[in-house]
Amino acid sequence: MGKQKWALFALASIPLLMTLANSMFIPVLPVIEDKIDISPFQSSMIITVYSVVAIPLIPLAGYLSDKFGRKKVIIPSLIITAIGGGVAAAAAWLMENPYMIILLGRLLQGVGASGAFPVVIPTVGDMFKDEEEVTHGLGIIETSNTFGKVLSPILGSVFAFIIWYAPFFAVPVLSLIATILIVLLVKPPQKKDKQETSFKQFLQTIKKVFQTNGKWLIAIFIIGGLIMYILFGFLFFLSEVLEDKYDIKGIYKGFVLAIPLLILCSASYLTGKKVGEHKVLMKWLILIGNNIAMVSLFFVKEEMTIFLLILLLSLTGLGIGVSLPCLDSLITEGVEKDVRGTITSLYSSMRFVGVAAGPPITAMMMKGYASYLFFVLSGLCLISVLLSFFFIKPDAVNANKSPLKKGTIS
Repeated sequence: MGKQKWALFALASIPLLMTLANSMFIPVLPVIEDKIDISPFQSSMIITVYSVVAIPLIPLAGYLSDKFGRKKVIIPSLIITAIGGGVAAAAAWLMENPYMIILLGRLLQGVGASGAFPVVIPTVGDMFKDEEEVTHGLGIIETSNTFGKVLSPILGSVFAFIIWYAPFFAVPVLSLIATILIVLLVKPPQKKDKQETSFKQFLQTIKKVFQTNGKWLIAIFIIGGLIMYILFGFLFFLSEVLEDKYDIKGIYKGFVLAIPLLILCSASYLTGKKVGEHKVLMKWLILIGNNIAMVSLFFVKEEMTIFLLILLLSLTGLGIGVSLPCLDSLITEGVEKDVRGTITSLYSSMRFVGVAAGPPITAMMMKGYASYLFFVLSGLCLISVLLSFFFIKPDAVNANKSPLKKGTIS
């Protein structure tokens, strides 16, 4: 781990950047609605379009990273993200009616995002041979992701306090910084086998992976998507009600939004650091984390004090934070390196589905079905619990025997 710490630092800048590039706008959405005269649903599309365009492109990026190398996909993707951020920033700054061009810029950012963060996960898997080091490294990556979520509401609110479109300018700057770090610090191991694999052969390999490990892989895909839907759903809800109901705005709102995310970030870091290579423990932490989130969300009501609301959502963040590094580790360590980029990218696609769906569905439910919102979110956690219990079944054997790679999760 010591030799690769700077490479890991550079890679961790990417999920931090990608999270800021999306989540930073959540506390600013009500301000954007007012400044350019759009509805809450329209403002939610600023979050959603970023994720929707990435969903079909992420598996392609994973395949290309397996075939040509991780850096050769990551660096152009970061440059595209910077260009998209520049387009959105210029539109917000210079145009009288910038909404459609902002969406175009966000679409370009989504294209860039598809080849950046999803490729980081298999890159970490490639860098380390020891599974405990892989888990620790992925814990740091997931912590960086969640730390970005902690910073996002604070930085978004601070930037918007300066001028409402300032968050748009942060994206290209951060993208260029991450690009420089990757170029200078990341040197992924060279593939020993230089033999070319045709796309047809590659698809056959993927098919065999799913034939052997399909049940637990698909279960993890679904759980990852549901978790991100729940997270972005309750964050959108909280951002709206803090202003409308509790009259908490600006920088103060950013700090309040950051509380459940700070709990999530801390839980991710500690879980990634402590869980090691214990796959049975990972399964139970996923199950326990989703149980905590399920119970917490069930008790959220429309009429409650701000203290109780933040407490319950913080417990939800705790449950999600415990689950995420375990999901990452199981799926990364569970497949061979030659298909790792593609399999983990499919998992990332499902997470992006959740991110894309959370804000607009929450916006629609808040119009006429707000009283049912948290019962729905709690029910989705229950689905995750059931999937964890019935489909993730690691054998209690020595992790060094690579039981996952031999199909012993079923």
